[in-house]
Amino acid sequence: MVEFTHIDGDHVRMIDVTGKPDVHRKAAAQGRIYLSSETLKAIAGKTTRKGNVLATAEIAAILAVKETFRIIPMCHPLPIGGVSVDFSETDEYIEATVTVKTYGKTGIEMEALTGVSVALLTIWDMVKSAEKDEFGQYPGTRIEGIRVLSKEKSTT
Repeated sequence: MVEFTHIDGDHVRMIDVTGKPDVHRKAAAQGRIYLSSETLKAIAGKTTRKGNVLATAEIAAILAVKETFRIIPMCHPLPIGGVSVDFSETDEYIEATVTVKTYGKTGIEMEALTGVSVALLTIWDMVKSAEKDEFGQYPGTRIEGIRVLSKEKSTT
């Protein structure tokens, strides 16, 4: 029989981590957004209608990391020690990588995943008018491959 850690009878609960030691923790997550070549060129040239797409997505990722506990129901609020957001661009997609550091009792991978997700959604939002076809659809635009790249913890 499977034992559920977040369910107590008919009630859900946040896992109690008060007995765990504080340790340094770091997690990195990554994902891609596929866009048309015209849109990718506009982003690279900073000529999109809504402004600097990647700078805005970077800010959005950092804000999302800091607010993860508010949108993932059983996620603990963690002190965010540092966030880095990196983008790599190809002729098919933009890849976002978010790395988050903390010192605490529980992992920080949900914050990294949330940061990547919001960065990619922000890119989509900022270029959606350029990506729509004549029917208002997004035939080639897609977000894929959101995943945890690494998760680390150390006592030093």
